[in-house]
Amino acid sequence: MNIKHVFMIKRTLLFENPAYLSTKNEQLIVSYPDKSVPEKNVPIEDLGIIVLENRQISITNALLDKLAKNKTAVLTCDEQHLPSGLMLPLNGHSEFTERLKQQIGVSKPLQKNLWAQTVVSKISNQAALLAERGIENARLLYLAKTVQSADSTNNEAVAAAYYWQRVFGLDSFNRDPAGIPPNNLLNYGYAILRALTAKALVSSGLLPALGIWHSNRYNAFCLADDIMEPYRPYVDMIVCRLVDNSSDLTELTTEIKSQLLQVSALNVALEDKTGPLMVAISRTTNSLFDCFSGKSRKILFPNYG
Repeated sequence: MNIKHVFMIKRTLLFENPAYLSTKNEQLIVSYPDKSVPEKNVPIEDLGIIVLENRQISITNALLDKLAKNKTAVLTCDEQHLPSGLMLPLNGHSEFTERLKQQIGVSKPLQKNLWAQTVVSKISNQAALLAERGIENARLLYLAKTVQSADSTNNEAVAAAYYWQRVFGLDSFNRDPAGIPPNNLLNYGYAILRALTAKALVSSGLLPALGIWHSNRYNAFCLADDIMEPYRPYVDMIVCRLVDNSSDLTELTTEIKSQLLQVSALNVALEDKTGPLMVAISRTTNSLFDCFSGKSRKILFPNYG
């Protein structure tokens, strides 16, 4: 098969082979250099994310326009097959200008409070994954309970050091994007998660570049990097399963990528509902806007487990 897909509220398509992508009658049309392979078509309205991995993929501007109007996130990949670029719609919400004003005007005390909530949720979910794997997590539970405004005591970093030394059961593992496996799997999974988060932010009328804590001037996705933090353990869980069941993770095989792409369809518990992670992130970003607008003081984040 030339298309790997995950069924959910919105579909994720991974293109690994040379292909020509165009559109007709609100369908994505896939044709191949080998004319003996029949064309495939997918309703554009069903698409949430498209990953363009092969360097010999051509895509028409008409299709890109329709994907943008459908709020489909399009990821391009580099020569190592890792996501390197992300296309999102310029106008993802009818009240974008008004919502942007409220986002820009958010106060520093609120930003500090929201970041503290984010860190508490992230550490709590890391602790839950450790517990699921039968690993002592009392240290993380304590750190989650003692997070201060703006995480002034840097509990996130302390928790990360404890977490990464234990979660995979691998001696001397360190989280380093350029490090040994399974860092490569985490890189891929987090790139997908970042795209899902950025897509949800745009749909909520928020600008992914303006973070509540991340503020790197060269980063166009600071807010996405903030909001995705409590969702990272869901990627980690998939990577844990891959580590447990494979002795060689040096190469991102089709099977590994297919499993990592399934993160968007994982069942996630958020407040009183359970549903696909892609839907949960949209609830999170909508709750974030409610905080910016003064309707709420609490971001809705998932509870792992």
